[in-house]
Amino acid sequence: MDELIEPINTYVPLNPEERNWLRQAVVKQSYRKHEVIFSEGQVAEELYFLVKGCVRLYYDVEGNDKTAFFYTEGKFICAGESYTFGVPARESYQAIEDTELYILTKPAIEKLLLASPKFEILARIAVEDELITYQRLLASFITKSAEQRYVEFLDTQGELFQRVPQQYIASFLGVSPETLSRIKARVHKKRLS
Repeated sequence: MDELIEPINTYVPLNPEERNWLRQAVVKQSYRKHEVIFSEGQVAEELYFLVKGCVRLYYDVEGNDKTAFFYTEGKFICAGESYTFGVPARESYQAIEDTELYILTKPAIEKLLLASPKFEILARIAVEDELITYQRLLASFITKSAEQRYVEFLDTQGELFQRVPQQYIASFLGVSPETLSRIKARVHKKRLS
């Protein structure tokens, strides 16, 4: 449980009673590499906290999956629109590596929110973090070239190049795997100069 409580304590310090409520509310679940955690069309009833591994958010676009985001340790994951409005989700989540998640169901979350205002603060922080992430991603696609997005990704999340298959990174950047190879070669050459 420390792998869940410690990151939460960086946002909102929990007292022993609140930690106990959290322990009772969560269930730990493991997923194997490539296993789908949540599929498009389902209605989200759970919130996930990633403690080990890497998860990819993707959309099915005319039979092709398009990677929108990568989650790593310490991040909350939720199909927000589906969870909030009870509609079928448009997105899917897949474990890229062997992954461990803590899962909070909607009833468990509602119970926590009633138990302590700190959980309300935590929920707000998780939503704000997700919103800021999406705003940065959107701004990146509007204001930057594919090469600039690659350099930014390399500089801010470079460790993912060792963890994530290249075709997913290419999809995330909005380019083909061949274009990604050319961009990588150009950037590498520039950095050597």
